[in-house]
Amino acid sequence: MPELQGLLTTASSYLEVDLSPLTRAHGFIQERHDGTLHPSGEPFVNHLLAVATTLASMKLDLDTIVAGLLSASLDEGVATPKELEEKFGKDVANIVNGATRITNVQYNSELIDQAENIRKLFLAMSADIRVILVRLADCLQDMVTLSSSPRERQRRLARETMDLYAPLASRLGIDWMKRDLEDMAFQYLFPVEYADISSRLESTLKQREAYVEEVFGIIQEKLKENNITPLRVLGRPKHLYSIYRKLVVQNIPLDRVYDKVAFRIIVNTVNECYETLGAIHANWQPVPGRIKDFISAPKANNYQSLHTTVIGPHDHFIEIQIRTEEMDRVAQEGVAAHWAYKAGQRITSRDVRMLRDIKKLVRSLQEVVDHREFLEMVHGELFQPGVFALTPTGEVKELPRGSTPIDFAYSIHTEVGNHCSGARVNGQLVTLKTALQHGDIVEIITQKNQSPKRAWLQFVKTSRARNRIRQWLRGEEKEKFLILGREICERELKKHDTTLKKLVKGGQIRLMLKKLGCNTLDDMLVKVGSGAITVHHLLEALVPEELRAPEGKASAPELPEQPAPVEPQRAMLDSREVIDIDGVNDMLVRVSQCCKPVPGDDIVGFITTGRGISIHKKDCANLRSTDPRRWLAVNWSGAVKTLHRSQLLIRAENRRNILADITSTISHDDAQIVSFNARTTPDNLAELDVVVEVSDLRHLQVVQQHLMQMPAIIEVHRR
Repeated sequence: MPELQGLLTTASSYLEVDLSPLTRAHGFIQERHDGTLHPSGEPFVNHLLAVATTLASMKLDLDTIVAGLLSASLDEGVATPKELEEKFGKDVANIVNGATRITNVQYNSELIDQAENIRKLFLAMSADIRVILVRLADCLQDMVTLSSSPRERQRRLARETMDLYAPLASRLGIDWMKRDLEDMAFQYLFPVEYADISSRLESTLKQREAYVEEVFGIIQEKLKENNITPLRVLGRPKHLYSIYRKLVVQNIPLDRVYDKVAFRIIVNTVNECYETLGAIHANWQPVPGRIKDFISAPKANNYQSLHTTVIGPHDHFIEIQIRTEEMDRVAQEGVAAHWAYKAGQRITSRDVRMLRDIKKLVRSLQEVVDHREFLEMVHGELFQPGVFALTPTGEVKELPRGSTPIDFAYSIHTEVGNHCSGARVNGQLVTLKTALQHGDIVEIITQKNQSPKRAWLQFVKTSRARNRIRQWLRGEEKEKFLILGREICERELKKHDTTLKKLVKGGQIRLMLKKLGCNTLDDMLVKVGSGAITVHHLLEALVPEELRAPEGKASAPELPEQPAPVEPQRAMLDSREVIDIDGVNDMLVRVSQCCKPVPGDDIVGFITTGRGISIHKKDCANLRSTDPRRWLAVNWSGAVKTLHRSQLLIRAENRRNILADITSTISHDDAQIVSFNARTTPDNLAELDVVVEVSDLRHLQVVQQHLMQMPAIIEVHRR
């Protein structure tokens, strides 16, 4: 059981300050949490002591450790922020308050709640990074005591830990915590696989220990031959989850995982790091593509080291990391290794860089409004392994694996990305789709008349690039809506012998904007152009009643529009759920009934005059007869749940029960028949027009395929 004395001993080993606040905080939680149990079943005070001891073992400042002891005070309602500030100071109260706001983040909650909770977490982290350190220590202790919890709680906390807190620990460079969190979460998420790998590794423990001793001996001998005296040579088994991930990704059995042990060589100087790398490569063949220099190009979390994988004794792969003592401390402790809050220490340039990167991440996340896009961005920032590319001046840019020159351009500046027309990588011209590799030197070529292309969204990897491209495209589409909206308004007003200019000059426009819920004239024109404000509503609000056209007065001809849907209410879609529109929000969207597109079809939006956006297949004959200036690029979103109608023409032999066989086949594929029209052709064939409801193009293709497999069917195609 954790005890106060153990906490005081750990803290006093590095803190030269009065530790009485720890004793007072311990007395406070004993009084306020008396008799309260943690969900694991142990006394709550024991859990809080363990959290504080973890923070002390990370050599954090006194306020952070005190906040760890008090971390449940607000959540359990045993104290108020004001009370904590009066008793323990403002910093402690702020840390506890921030940690409390993010304690209940549920990573598997509903989309909107999940996005908002994670926003709170990142905002709290950027305000004071000690907040997330307290939360990570709390999460670690939750996982340590999870074995006595119900299975449902085990799975929920393990998933939250694997998906959110372990990646956050990795982002902050706290390597030991990331490994521990992943292994403990692995145990509860995949208990069978965990037990299997554990037992099999245990059975080969003696062989691996002997192999480690053999490699140790060779490394020591080769370094001595090169006059290098290492401070330490360490070997540790790779943690279980990393081995499991390798088995899954590479689809190989456990006995094919040769690098189950990672070696670390700690030397005195940076020069010795490179000399050691040379000595290792002189003795063992390096694996191409597995040499990484994080000393000259540190990671964003200040991590520095040389990495190499070589073919060692008995043809086993050996992963070796080479670094100095200071680099090793940073690699293990991450953000805590250069702690900006420790008394008497000044903030280093590396600290400033890391904290600046975290704040930059938070600012980027704050710019994203759509919840699904926000979570996609968080996933990209936390989960995708990185590559490190350099500008011609030597500035390092950390990007997700698979990033392109477009991603690199946007990492420099939005304007560089918006006007990117080409790139040179290591002096050679490459396409903008080229995936960057670690250590590439990238030169971006820009042109003033260049602008983002919608196709870029298909291959960029960074959320920053994707967000900036979408912003530009939305601005471009907004301009289209503005022009079209002005055209519609002027045309309708002309019928009543007035103009927008006259309405603005006479002052009537202010009342009309209020009626339509618009802030500015441009706002109203954009909504009219996009269909969010229909012609009917426009006439009600924009044109005074005395100026409205008499009943029966003919309207001016409009651009070609598709036939009205058979059942308009069935054709309407929830644009936010089903279709992505790269334009303004709140547009009226409907599927055109002339070509009946379904998710999976290539589609184009047509901006109608005051009736929103109608969605057509790209090859729709009706679409080709319209003005291309009113076409709008649209995409099906990834979360389509609505059923969609499609019309099939079926030709078959005119035999007995053919209708029953066709309807049975369609129903068997979970497609709903909406209407059915059958006739006999002069050459005695059965010809059927069938309207079916399907979920997407793949569903429709399955229906068509199964119909064609019927012996009596001659032809099936879409109308």
